Amino acid sequence: MKLDTCRILLTGANGGIGSALARALAGRGARLALVDINRDGLEALAGELRGNGTVAAPLVFDLSTDHGYAELVERAASALDGMDMLINNAGVMSFGAFATEKPEAISTLVKINIQAPLLLTRALLPRLIAQRRGRIVNIGSIFGSIGFAWFSSYSASKFASRGFSEALRRELDGTGVGVTYVAPRATRTPINNSAIMKMADAVGMHFDAPERVAQKIIRSLERDAGDCYLGFPESLFVRINSLLPRLVDSALRKQNRTARRFAPGAREPAAY
Repeated sequence: MKLDTCRILLTGANGGIGSALARALAGRGARLALVDINRDGLEALAGELRGNGTVAAPLVFDLSTDHGYAELVERAASALDGMDMLINNAGVMSFGAFATEKPEAISTLVKINIQAPLLLTRALLPRLIAQRRGRIVNIGSIFGSIGFAWFSSYSASKFASRGFSEALRRELDGTGVGVTYVAPRATRTPINNSAIMKMADAVGMHFDAPERVAQKIIRSLERDAGDCYLGFPESLFVRINSLLPRLVDSALRKQNRTARRFAPGAREPAAY
């Protein structure tokens, strides 16, 4: 898909990957409706992009809500004089023992990571189908193919994103509307708190810079890719896990024990 003058609604625009992606898309000539709950950061980003000649509309919106998605799409389409692409990038992280995770935190994660992309896609889709062109882009994670200990809620939400992308792609076949699922590996952004970073150092987790991730996303969009898994050997482990998950159980056992030391609420298993 040509990104020059492409009209794009991007959620989580003020985050690490989001802001890097916004700048990369602007560099390709895209026109952007930027969505985030952080008004100050959003307006600063939009001002920066407009200063470089990009059409950039900041739209403050709380993606943990149940309502207002159709209105958000209308605001974005009005600002950009139409819409060609939705990038569901916004997300929240959860790290810790699932048995001690607060129910309200689980609810918020489900709303932002799963419900919001579905409702926003649903609100925009009739417009894209009617014009017989467009693309839905869901930013998932390697954690959406490999369930990692101490990231149970987060992994569940990214598995949902991958499943949604696969099903919707098949449903939209022949309509002119494509679906791209992008699965980055760990990325150095503020979504990863200090406990996660300490754990990552202890287990030797690989990280990418958000700018590198953004450029890979851009390339996947330009070639209309259906799926894009970022990072090696993580992308290889995805394939292995799909075929031999119990083998991966054994391979991750030592890493899981190390990670337990940093996971909030985690305890050593009782001796029998």
